[in-house]
Amino acid sequence: MSTASVPPVATVGPPRLTAGFEEFGRLDLRAHEQVHGGVGPLSVDDLMRLAEAIDLRGRGGAGFPFHRKVQAVVESADKQDKPVIVVVNATEGEPASWKDKVLLTRAPHLILDGAALAAYALEADEIVIGVADDGVGGASLSAALAERRMPVPASIVTVPHRFISGEGGALVRGINGLPHIPPGVKVRASDSGVSGLPTLLSNAETYSQLAIAARLGPYEYGAVGLADEPGTVLLTIGGSAARPAVVECPTGTPLRDILELCEAPVGPGLLIGGFHGKWITPEAVSVVDVSRKGFTKVGGTIGAGITIPLGDSTCPMGEVARVVHYLAGESAGQCGPCRLGLPDLARTVDSLVIGSAAVDMVRAAASVVKGRGACSHPDGTSRFAISALEVFTEDLAAHAQGDGCGKPVKGVLPLPADAPSGGTKRLSVDWTRCDGHGLCAHVVPEFIRLDANGYPAFPPSPVPVWLEPGARKAVNMCPALALRFGEGKGGH
Repeated sequence: MSTASVPPVATVGPPRLTAGFEEFGRLDLRAHEQVHGGVGPLSVDDLMRLAEAIDLRGRGGAGFPFHRKVQAVVESADKQDKPVIVVVNATEGEPASWKDKVLLTRAPHLILDGAALAAYALEADEIVIGVADDGVGGASLSAALAERRMPVPASIVTVPHRFISGEGGALVRGINGLPHIPPGVKVRASDSGVSGLPTLLSNAETYSQLAIAARLGPYEYGAVGLADEPGTVLLTIGGSAARPAVVECPTGTPLRDILELCEAPVGPGLLIGGFHGKWITPEAVSVVDVSRKGFTKVGGTIGAGITIPLGDSTCPMGEVARVVHYLAGESAGQCGPCRLGLPDLARTVDSLVIGSAAVDMVRAAASVVKGRGACSHPDGTSRFAISALEVFTEDLAAHAQGDGCGKPVKGVLPLPADAPSGGTKRLSVDWTRCDGHGLCAHVVPEFIRLDANGYPAFPPSPVPVWLEPGARKAVNMCPALALRFGEGKGGH
């Protein structure tokens, strides 16, 4: 139950979700009840009224109203005459996000309180909690479950710690014993989720906020924060921060105050909402407050509360290129926009960085995948790349000259160290053998293209796992025996 890998926690104003952390570190059941007190059950009508009164939204990124999710599950269960399953999404697959892991490791009983309230109100058959296989939070959650009685059987399901594994449909598929990837066809969990039953699926912080609101009631819950977005939020502050932290603050708090607390210089831009979010300018950062409405005004989205100031010491577009490659590798590879479009977008961003592609080429590559995927992954990746073009105009002008901006790529945007693009093996070329036959680009066009001289070109990042069979086939079919595939630095 170690919390060594979890960032420190800070608060602006009185803590709610993070109450008791200073005194107890991790709250076991006794400490949890001492800090928060008990909570009684709610009827389904009371649950929906409470959620609507405080405008409780999903904290996993989409921000969908919680009371409408509950209503959809109730209607589906009545129509189908089937029992309900309650699912807690605590997978937090994005490398830049830590807020749910903070709750898992330090306040697991708040998550369980919220799930128990929902299960009791919906007369659910089961509670399922999804966690990642990264070793952070699972033991703490298991210990918390062992300390208490839940209103219905509760179990923990472990899923791969990948970007797309935390998507709601992917989590449901994983619980059902299927591959942990988004379904190719959009299916509402409220209609057919776990075991084909109506399923209430929401994020770990969302259930924790419900547990706080059930104790306080809507009036006291709304005593902090904005009138139309009451309560607190959890932000993960990383990037250039000298003191990275998960920060709990009331809605309406100026973002600049949070960044000052974490000693985080903005530099040329700040990413809000994570790798499916948007970049915003330093000017926008100086005026925005922490709220859905506040970030919408400056063209951003609060998403899951991921906040990454870039700072001044790293190459902005070089950082963007790293993440686009990672996102291309993290796709499910089950539709054209992911299999072909995202690798092409990554290659085009690479070309932009070295000055051999224009901004319009990146926009064109992003437009090909936007709105066409089987899930939201292509859209999110496109949004990330396009917003970078709008914010890092000075850096783009420097790279357009072909000499770059002169700054190293320091890896300020966090990626998994062991698999920066979904795999560990790279392609390389023995240039003493390559004759520019071009067959490899036809065998695996998702990763290899031909340059202006007809020779193979591909990114230096690892080959995505789902493209490894194609890479091996390209190596085996190379008539000059020039292509290599294995561990190493790679090269093109």
